[in-house]
Amino acid sequence: MDNLLNSDETYDLESRPSEERIDRSNTDTGCSTQSGDLYRYSRTNSETSAYSETTDENNGSSPFWAVTKPKSKSQAVLTRMAMKQPTHVAAEKPDSQEVIDLELEMMKERFSKLLLGEDMSGSGKGVCTAVAISNAITNLYATVFGQCYRLEPLSQEKKSMWAREMDCLLSVCDYILEFIPSSQNFKDGTTLEVMSSRPRSDIYINLPALQKLDNMLLDVLDSFEKTEFWYADERNLASNSYTSSSGSFRRVIQRKEEKWWLPVPGVPPGGLSEKSKKQLQHKRECANQILKAAMAINGSILAEMEVPETYLISLPKSGRVSLGDTIYKYMCTPERFSPDNLLDCLNITSEHEALEIADRVEASMYVWRRKACINHSKSSWDMVKDFMADGDKNATLATRAESSLLCLKQRYPELSQTTLDTSKIQYNKDVGQAILESYSRVLESLAFNIVAWIDDVLYVDNSIKPPNQMKKA
Repeated sequence: MDNLLNSDETYDLESRPSEERIDRSNTDTGCSTQSGDLYRYSRTNSETSAYSETTDENNGSSPFWAVTKPKSKSQAVLTRMAMKQPTHVAAEKPDSQEVIDLELEMMKERFSKLLLGEDMSGSGKGVCTAVAISNAITNLYATVFGQCYRLEPLSQEKKSMWAREMDCLLSVCDYILEFIPSSQNFKDGTTLEVMSSRPRSDIYINLPALQKLDNMLLDVLDSFEKTEFWYADERNLASNSYTSSSGSFRRVIQRKEEKWWLPVPGVPPGGLSEKSKKQLQHKRECANQILKAAMAINGSILAEMEVPETYLISLPKSGRVSLGDTIYKYMCTPERFSPDNLLDCLNITSEHEALEIADRVEASMYVWRRKACINHSKSSWDMVKDFMADGDKNATLATRAESSLLCLKQRYPELSQTTLDTSKIQYNKDVGQAILESYSRVLESLAFNIVAWIDDVLYVDNSIKPPNQMKKA
């Protein structure tokens, strides 16, 4: 890990850049939304976990999903589903029968909640399994990281909870398989082609990558054990200075009003040392590359999800109605179309406005695609003539709308999820895609927060410098 954080090597992970804070929230999946700096980037959040309760790390082994008939209860708790512990979490062993029984009851409760689809009445009105697991991952993230506002190592108790319960949820992927052809060699030299199973391709590729990013983010947090900067609670500050418990006088910069709930970073009077600043910059770059990778995986999973029928039904009959006359006229221009010029003409001033335009452009794109497909399905000569007149136009407009949407997302990389994306998460029934999407989303949120926290410390350090030093920097 020292090599990861201290070397000058950068990670070349292809994805979108991210620099600013945004609030991605999706309440359609059944999770409550909490406002806070931690959730400024998270798209589905919950203040308390319906799946996770805080447990004492000394209470014993991890819970599990499926239990075969073991010879004893202790063997039951320590079977796989007695999960693989990550390297950064020490294995825990039950020290009494009472602890084993407690873990077993806890496992039964959580397993029941998933089976019931979060409907405790048992009347079958709960959400599907995919949404239930997605919500469970989101709620677990809120439970473990919901009160993390500082650059400091995660407590061992929370780290154990995160590793233990994520391993339970991810164990479902062990049974999502696909068959691939393979050959089997016999002793007589003959070869027989057989079908063998392996994890489904999207899980086989993305899940190990997400687990690696998870470990890297925890390692980044662990590296902030001894730092030159510190934190002061804004509520306890009466001036721009603060005396720590050790008696040392340090400078504190008052935080802007929009971040009033966050602890304020403090630095020594002379600012951070060059070595400390260089390490912070490197850690920021690492976290930013992790953020890009998580965003890329999340975007690819959302793109593979089926478009819900409810979304298609809600689309307007005309793409012009969705876009408005101004954007529609620009897209219909016979001259060469440029999505960059279109966005420049719109003069977008806020993220909310950008998201609204993205929703309208995406809706019109699907309207024109659907019309183009309908024209393709007609067979009479009159319909063929109609297709020559209108079909090409619909296909062209759909292509232009798609390029405009892509350009908009590239210009605003931290843009919240569109209406289509939230609909896909809400109505998705593929368990594997639900796990990958929610896992990448919460890692994306954590990585974004780490980048923002580092930016806060660097901002405070630059703010206490004399103007002449700031110009030299």
